[in-house]
Amino acid sequence: MSDAVTGADGALRCPWALSTEDYVTYHDEEWGRPVHGDDALYERLSLEAFQSGLSWITILRRREGFRAAFAGFRIAEVATFTDADRERLLADTGIIRNRAKIDATIANARVLDDWAPGELDEFIWSHAPTPGPAPKTLGDVPAVTDESTALSKALKKRGLRFVGPTTAYALMQACGLVDDHLVDCVSRRS
Repeated sequence: MSDAVTGADGALRCPWALSTEDYVTYHDEEWGRPVHGDDALYERLSLEAFQSGLSWITILRRREGFRAAFAGFRIAEVATFTDADRERLLADTGIIRNRAKIDATIANARVLDDWAPGELDEFIWSHAPTPGPAPKTLGDVPAVTDESTALSKALKKRGLRFVGPTTAYALMQACGLVDDHLVDCVSRRS
């Protein structure tokens, strides 16, 4: 028996997706779909770091504020942020004003700005696991895997911060490296 739940439109979805319309849209249109491009992956990595310890809906509802505050998550631009930008971010009510996460987001951009174009994309996707069986229940969906632990260690070794194994796995789920939609979910790709 699957944990999928029937939504208002009659479609089966992962149960977490049905608590708000924001989640339904995110679940149906973004979560688990392949994301490529250095800036796009930097954005997702940064947002997953900001989510650490918080509900994803908190981040999702502030995503446009984050994009405005962090120059659209363009690595080259965030890498040039100054102490004045840091202070601006710490005062910005449109984002999560966590000093350590703000500092990590800027520091990560500085590290990534030295990487070759396409290198972050290739690096992250090189850690995609071989697809396994589709999960039937939420209990079948891990929070951490060997691959996310390896990705976390590799990113840290390259100088990135706030990239623990749980954050790395959430990134893998969000960016389509794994498909954790339940077996009978309307958004499952395979």
